[in-house]
Amino acid sequence: MKIKLFLLIPFLFLMSSSSNESVFWGKNGHRATGKIAEKHLSRKAKKCINKLLNGQSLAFVSTYADEIKSDKKFNKYYSWHYVNMDLDQTYADAEKNPKGDLVTGINTCISVLKDKKSTDEDKAFHLKLLVHFVGDLHQPMHIGRKEDKGGNTVQVEWFGRGTNLHRVWDENMIDDWEMSYIELAENAEDLSKKQIEAIEKGSIIDWVNEVHVITNEVYNSVKVGENLRYKYSYNHFGTVRKQLQKGGIRLAKVLNDIFD
Repeated sequence: MKIKLFLLIPFLFLMSSSSNESVFWGKNGHRATGKIAEKHLSRKAKKCINKLLNGQSLAFVSTYADEIKSDKKFNKYYSWHYVNMDLDQTYADAEKNPKGDLVTGINTCISVLKDKKSTDEDKAFHLKLLVHFVGDLHQPMHIGRKEDKGGNTVQVEWFGRGTNLHRVWDENMIDDWEMSYIELAENAEDLSKKQIEAIEKGSIIDWVNEVHVITNEVYNSVKVGENLRYKYSYNHFGTVRKQLQKGGIRLAKVLNDIFD
């Protein structure tokens, strides 16, 4: 028994360490964005998407781009999850990643889906990526500084437990709200047609620059090592909800433009 416990301890340590590695918009966040997008899809887009995904929902496939990171053959897509930008830069001014970035990824997915020569298999793959990447674009720390990996190395505490700034925005605030992705989507703000149209306006790069303004605010919202608690969530969870909703509305706009 002692030997078994001795072997189990490092295993548990590894499990704990891996669970603390930051991911991208937690699963609930991505699924909420996918669910919100479905509400804004045109009839034709819904039909085309349903055919490509064999009936799977946008919420269901929204985490696919994270899941494939465990397979090395998909390493080329890793840098497509984010953009590195200094806080005083716009996308045009920022140094571009030679491996591509979030803008590259989204535009490539759109091109594949619009190309009549693309196979249904290629279209389905890039559709799944697109759903995820548009969600990632609206998580402010995905457009963060290179030196701290989008807040991944900015160490803070969440109710006394070690975490980092990226993870606080990815998961901690969402998970502590204790709502399913369906509840998050159904409780999104009720917007007018004009408000929705205003959100839909602009290009992918315009959206990146817009979110980067929030990125600045997020970096300025904490001190390294700070113990974030109820007040932080009270002050910032509204922004999280707005970003999930904007991501869903804009994802639907991109998909409607592709399939209509």
